[in-house]
Amino acid sequence: MKYAKFFPYVYLVFGALFLVDAISKYTANGEIAYPSVLLGITAIFMFFFRRKFMKKFDKRDQ
Repeated sequence: MKYAKFFPYVYLVFGALFLVDAISKYTANGEIAYPSVLLGITAIFMFFFRRKFMKKFDKRDQ
């Protein structure tokens, strides 16, 4: 189950990609891409949420 330790970083990568997409759409068209912003913020939140609970469960197992 070593893949579980790398999975939160996937959230971080996708969050960055969605935010870059939103910024590029804003600079090109001047419109705010709300779905991209929402998904980017949610993915970054999930990164910190999963990391916190992974540490909590690791402490409990020791």
